[in-house]
Amino acid sequence: MNKEQAKKRIEELRKQTEYYAKLYYDEDKPEISDFEYDMLMVELRNLEKQYPEFSSKESLTQKVGGHVKEGFEKVIHEVPLQSLQDIFSLEEIDEFDERIRKKAEENGIKEVKYVVETKIDGLSAALEYKNGKFIRGATRGNGLVGEDVTQNLKTVKTIPMEINDKIDITVRGEVFIAKEDFENMNQEREENEEEVFANARNAAAGSLRQLDSKITEKRPLDIYIFNVQKIDGKKFNSHFEELEFLSKQGFNVNPVRIPCINLKEVKKAIEKIGEMRENLTYGIDGAVIKVDNLEFREILGTTEKTPRWAIAYKYPPEQKETILKDIICQVGRTGVITPMAILEPVKVAGSTISKTTLHNEDFIKEKGIKKGDTVIIQKAGDVIPEIVKVVEEKRTGKEQDFEMPKTCPVCGAEAVREEGEVAIRCTGIECPAKLFRNLVHFVSREAMNIDGLGENIIQQLLDKELISNIADIYELEFEDVASLKKNGKKFAQNLIDSINASKKNDLYKLITALGIRHVGAKASKILAKKYKTIDNLAKASYEELSYINDIGEVMANSIKEFFMQDQTKDLIERLKKAGVNTKAIIEENTDNRFEGKTFVLTGSLEKYTRKEAEDIIEKFGGKTSSSVSKKTDYVLAGEEAGSKLTKAQSLGVTIISEEEFEKMSQ
Repeated sequence: MNKEQAKKRIEELRKQTEYYAKLYYDEDKPEISDFEYDMLMVELRNLEKQYPEFSSKESLTQKVGGHVKEGFEKVIHEVPLQSLQDIFSLEEIDEFDERIRKKAEENGIKEVKYVVETKIDGLSAALEYKNGKFIRGATRGNGLVGEDVTQNLKTVKTIPMEINDKIDITVRGEVFIAKEDFENMNQEREENEEEVFANARNAAAGSLRQLDSKITEKRPLDIYIFNVQKIDGKKFNSHFEELEFLSKQGFNVNPVRIPCINLKEVKKAIEKIGEMRENLTYGIDGAVIKVDNLEFREILGTTEKTPRWAIAYKYPPEQKETILKDIICQVGRTGVITPMAILEPVKVAGSTISKTTLHNEDFIKEKGIKKGDTVIIQKAGDVIPEIVKVVEEKRTGKEQDFEMPKTCPVCGAEAVREEGEVAIRCTGIECPAKLFRNLVHFVSREAMNIDGLGENIIQQLLDKELISNIADIYELEFEDVASLKKNGKKFAQNLIDSINASKKNDLYKLITALGIRHVGAKASKILAKKYKTIDNLAKASYEELSYINDIGEVMANSIKEFFMQDQTKDLIERLKKAGVNTKAIIEENTDNRFEGKTFVLTGSLEKYTRKEAEDIIEKFGGKTSSSVSKKTDYVLAGEEAGSKLTKAQSLGVTIISEEEFEKMSQ
């Protein structure tokens, strides 16, 4: 490689690493694995070393790759939160030790000791205490300036709000999510049709950097403290002594901290951590080797980005070869059909893997996976097993292509993939795999509004086999419900009354409750008003539906597919038999003052909830929209109205206050 080629490659690598670092640090959405990113950084570092004339302080080899997120107050770190130099071989540990010992010799230091710790895969944070009380917490940011996340950190149960000594101290720790908590959280997100987190590190980072601390509070964040950044009135001789002090103060200190008197012990410690990493409750992405003597650290100093007295050894991801014996499909609670690889059992990173998700149809095609293939698997982030690639040279010709099923493997209803989506879904409303979620939605406030029938009670009814279908709700008997609670007679009567009351709901509530994909409460009202009965709606053609304002082709297709299913027809007949109203309740309304008018609601309303305001608009013949355009007639703006208000002003749309809206609707 000549100079021109080197310069070009360095520029390419800087652009790539900046792009991937932005996704990783700022957006918590990595596109490549940690190992792939590390290899790009190694290549960049080596080229900059070989061609120093092209070095730059703007390179990520020279600075920390994070920025302060908009919406957070900035915190200037009195002591910078630096990152660590990564290494990938034991030979590089030898080189590190050699440099340290040479510096020790030059300064008359006879003994060099180290501490080896687990490198926790999370997000760094600094915690400040005044007179022993927690006053502020910040993310690392770019190392010099971070984000004030005090309120979010207060939700982390392992952070003490007050420590044992009344001292002023700033400590550094790593916020993380434990392996089991991460798996449970992702499973729940999958069931709720939310995007799953790529790895535990990004889940932790995204959770800590929420602008709403109520969201953070729901996430299972934890922290391990690993350093004293600053302390007034106290001096330590060694890092290990520092960690022991932190532990006595009540901090949750990194539990794996191994003192080493020489290089041989350092390598043993790294090997030991490598062996135990699978059994750790939290994810790690390496082992950190630190000089123990704090005075010697001062002599060694730091670069702009990294300390010279510490280094991080990264373990390579363990990959294994095995046979993909079969592909089966599982149906989740929301009806998503997921292909699952059944593997010849193989041990990877300490645990036996016999199956792994294949995500969706596109993933299988992209990887070129066939039944019977020899595949390479590894654990993503040391937690989730994944297929890396197919070993095509080992194909025998007996391998079989896989096709996603056209019908649900659980209930036999049609399985569909909608345009623009990767997921294939079961359309059956009576599918046992979807039953819990369908029941929860059916009884919810915006649907049939059956008060008292919450998730816990629904689960009990399912467990006791008192219901196995939505229509079974209307066949529940007093004694069945009373048996769910001790002294449950009052509860049972209230619930039975609420179930009976729901039979009189308007048609639009029933349409909402059926959970037709893409059809919410607003569309349900339009359909109920247009078709008057559930039977009329069921008979409506695709063409007719697609021409209705605010319905369109996607919704029309979804409605048509739903009512074609035998399960849907069966459910509606059973609901009718139970006495559930399936007709629109006609309200004579001659006042259509808002007819043809479109409203957009923005900001916090004081006099109305959003739904109350929408109901008033619809009552007088108007409609609401979620976005501002030239076709918008009014923007009802409450407190802290944001971009929608700005857009309305730029388009010259009429902006009204709550008081003006109240006068218009009296």
